[in-house]
Order: sequence, then C-alpha cells, then structure tokens
Amino acid sequence: MVRRPGPEGAAIRVLLVDDEEDFARTLSKVLSRRGLDVDCAFSGEAALERLETTAYQVAVVDLKMPGMDGLELLERAKHRHPNLEVILLTAHGTVPAGIEGLRGGAADFLAKPVDPDALALAITALAQGGGRSGDG
Repeated sequence: MVRRPGPEGAAIRVLLVDDEEDFARTLSKVLSRRGLDVDCAFSGEAALERLETTAYQVAVVDLKMPGMDGLELLERAKHRHPNLEVILLTAHGTVPAGIEGLRGGAADFLAKPVDPDALALAITALAQGGGRSGDG
C-alpha cells in the first residue's frame, strides 16, 4: 500500500494501546505495512508516558484494560493533548461505553476483531483532518 503522508510529509504517527501484547504487536506490523508509523504501549500508564515524549497524531486505544481503562486514558490524554485523535477499540461490543468515549472526545470506536484496512483508513482520515471515520 502507498505510504500516506502526515501533515509534514512524514508518515502518520500512531500510538496503539492494548494490554494484549500479541494482538498489539501483530496489528502494529499490519498497520506499518500500510505506511503508518506505529508504536505500542501495553497499559494506559505506559501510553501516557509515550505521549509526553513523542508527538502522535492518532491513538488507537483498547477500552478494556487492567488498571487505567481506555475511557480514563482518553480523558487524561485529551486533557494534555487536545489535538490527539483517539479511536477506541472494544472486544466486548460495549456500545454504551463507545458512546461515552465519543462524548469524552474520541473520534470513533470500532469493534474487535478490527479490519486492519478499515482501521488504517480511519486513522488516515483523522490524521488528515477528515473527522469521524464512520458510523461507529
């Protein structure tokens, strides 16, 4: 797939946050093959640390994580980085939690298993200022 440039011509920087390390690493590789620059964090706390040291355009965040869940991470990340676009992922089909996330500033929410092509398109649309990627 063609490398999709970010605002400065560089690859779109994405932070993938999921406590399921194998899932996160696999999805990271797939998204990287689609031209995205992807880093992983395996907890909400680790994600906040990365957000302080690296400028990301989009974060893809699992809703259900031990410790700090996706909604708390969303709130804290948007407070410190209001321009960060956030896509929430859930394996549990928790539509009310996804709606709560949208109200809290998330741009979209998608159900696991997520289609990597649909996720890459959503990330690209958000990074390029395209707003919400779908009907989430």
